[in-house]
Amino acid sequence: MKIDSDFNDIDALGDDHVGSSSNTPLRADAFDLTDAEKMELIKDDVRHILETLGLDLNDDSLSGTPKRVAKMFVNEIFGGLDPNKKPKASTFENKYKYGEMLVEKNITVYSTCEHHLLPIVGRAHIAYISNGSVVGLSKMNRIVDYFSKRPQVQERLTIQIVKELQEVLNTKDVACVIDAKHLCVNSRGIRDIESSTVTSEFGGKFKDSAVRREFLDYIQLDTQF
Repeated sequence: MKIDSDFNDIDALGDDHVGSSSNTPLRADAFDLTDAEKMELIKDDVRHILETLGLDLNDDSLSGTPKRVAKMFVNEIFGGLDPNKKPKASTFENKYKYGEMLVEKNITVYSTCEHHLLPIVGRAHIAYISNGSVVGLSKMNRIVDYFSKRPQVQERLTIQIVKELQEVLNTKDVACVIDAKHLCVNSRGIRDIESSTVTSEFGGKFKDSAVRREFLDYIQLDTQF
């Protein structure tokens, strides 16, 4: 049947990890609706999905699920789609003339695979070499969190983090490595619970093999307290 063929083709694209570009694919009218209007529409859509699956939404446990999911989508796991929520990353003059790389490792990544809308969970490791400016440490965590909170492909997420920090710090010397588990692989399809995906993006001086090696060695340091 054609419908079966269509579903198989779509599923294969997701399993092959096809992405579009380094920019999140948004329509021109993405922000015409208010958050409240989006939640109301999503609530109805979730209700329809659950009813189509045969669930009884009169049950106390399920009756509030459409509203909870709608609120979670708009305010939480996809909140990074809203440009108004983009963290303001103020920079400061590098007065102490620190000239080596700065590494922020083991930043928690909670994202959502755009192919199956299942979680991506892992760690990001970021480094930069100052070009005269420095950024607050927590701002790097917030940048990771912002770009993670949207339907994502891990390759795109890695690139977006680097591009944002390059713009904030006015330098190409930024690197990011992400190691994450994709529940679309771990909990469905092949159901391989052990595998994880590693992506990297190296800019400026980090394209030099010695500088890149130094960064990767820092990631391996045992800094657990």
